[in-house]
Amino acid sequence: MPAMTDLSLPAPVNEFAGEAPGLLFALPMPMARVFGLTGVHINAKEARVSMAYHPDHTNSRGDVHGGALATLLDCALSCAARGHDPRRFGVATIDLSVHFTAPGRGELTANAWCERRGRSLCFARGEIRDAQGELLALATGTFKLLDRTPAPAA
Repeated sequence: MPAMTDLSLPAPVNEFAGEAPGLLFALPMPMARVFGLTGVHINAKEARVSMAYHPDHTNSRGDVHGGALATLLDCALSCAARGHDPRRFGVATIDLSVHFTAPGRGELTANAWCERRGRSLCFARGEIRDAQGELLALATGTFKLLDRTPAPAA
């Protein structure tokens, strides 16, 4: 198991920094704009995605809604699954299991790790922490790789 990421350290260089809203590591995803998702870091084994706070994403108590947390985890785990070639691959979520551990407020960060990548299926796990480093949610998921490379003309 890799060591948990220290959120106080500066983020690694991100070749996708400055992406337009609606892109997540080169993948067009309008939902990323709606949820305020930003790709912070990606490589062949891991991904980090942040979610800006927005009052429309909260529950009746003012905490970030569990559905928004699940969305953040789904996106972060899927990015880790396609991290070996994020411009070439998209993914389809096969299953996602989420465990909520604490309520959250403010900007949140999901860290995800690809534990195993086959030819078509990937297995990933991840977590969400708040700005103080408190663990808010854990997830595991299975993802199908989808090649986005256009087929050669016949």
